Amino acid sequence: MSLPRRLAHHGSRALLAAGLLALAYAAYVVIDAHAYQAIEHRRFEAVAAPHALSEPAAVDGSPIGELRIPRLGLTVVVVQGDSDAILRRAVGHLADTALPGEAGNVVLAGHRDTFFRPLKHIRAGDAVTVRTARGDVGYVVESTRVVAPTDLQVLEPTGGHTLTLITCFPFRYLGAAPERFVVLARESDAPRQDIR
Repeated sequence: MSLPRRLAHHGSRALLAAGLLALAYAAYVVIDAHAYQAIEHRRFEAVAAPHALSEPAAVDGSPIGELRIPRLGLTVVVVQGDSDAILRRAVGHLADTALPGEAGNVVLAGHRDTFFRPLKHIRAGDAVTVRTARGDVGYVVESTRVVAPTDLQVLEPTGGHTLTLITCFPFRYLGAAPERFVVLARESDAPRQDIR
């Protein structure tokens, strides 16, 4: 076998091996995220049960609730914190923002290529529910916008009860996306369920 053919043969094997490793890693990330969601969902259900004695503290990595957007078929556990490890496996609640049910701006972040991919179809009027150990808090989407990653105004406290969802944008961008997609929702007029 000539040198160019041997190089091509070894090169194709190396590319095949790299492709298989990339697929294995992608499968691991998906399986890990689903397993984590199942475990955290069970942990959340245990503290949200009617007989639970206390509400969990909002410490990094602890489940604080569950986000639901029925029209998009989105249901995902919300965990305190926004580290890479947390956002790879769940939606994260940003520290120093209000907790669901409190006055102020509740800010949740998620990756566009995992749990927040359905947000590309969200629209004004969509119902959003954040289920917590204290009960359900309902919101209605008011608007969406695209901002620069340096625009921190979306994190600022508000005078009312608001929910801000943040993910990277554009949704189909490969690599680190240059912008952020922001969803603004306000607490609905419907009575809260079981907020203590």
